[in-house]
Amino acid sequence: MKELLTIQQKLNAPKTQFNKFGNYYYRSCEDILEALKPLLAETNCTLQIFDDIALVGDRYYVKATILLANDKGETATSVSFAREQEKVTGQIEAQITGAASSYARKYALNALFCIDDNKDPDATNTHGKEAEKTPKTKPTTSVKAEGGNPLLDEALKAIEGAKSRDDLTAIYNKYASALKVDKTFVSALKAKAAEYAK
Repeated sequence: MKELLTIQQKLNAPKTQFNKFGNYYYRSCEDILEALKPLLAETNCTLQIFDDIALVGDRYYVKATILLANDKGETATSVSFAREQEKVTGQIEAQITGAASSYARKYALNALFCIDDNKDPDATNTHGKEAEKTPKTKPTTSVKAEGGNPLLDEALKAIEGAKSRDDLTAIYNKYASALKVDKTFVSALKAKAAEYAK
């Protein structure tokens, strides 16, 4: 399908979104779709996106399928999965599913159109900045709250037990509305994030 090659070569989806927590720019699913529209018109192609829910083991995933079709009926497809977070305080279930859908769609688009986001994680990537500032000893996230704030204590305990970037994103989403200006909370998140920047 020659149109796919044309789109892959011409597509330019700049990183216009800014993650304040991770201090980096990234591109969203919507940014990619906006950049695609003129190229779809130029190549006389259509793009369709389908979401399904898939049960894998005991967890549900959003399965996003991208279908590119030209006017001759030739098609190219890409599929990506994203797991819903088990629980995110402050979000209704539809928002949790929507976030997983956006994530799956973005990475299906990336795969189909050869967009490299390997240096662009979605959550707490510091792009090596923390690694440069942090001593070579393993960072610690065992920060104690001052003043006995139960919510902060709970958040710090969750950060200490985080096993992945996804865990840190969920923790940030859960506590950010109340603690995003708390230096202890932010420092603990950054220290834990540095462990995954290596």
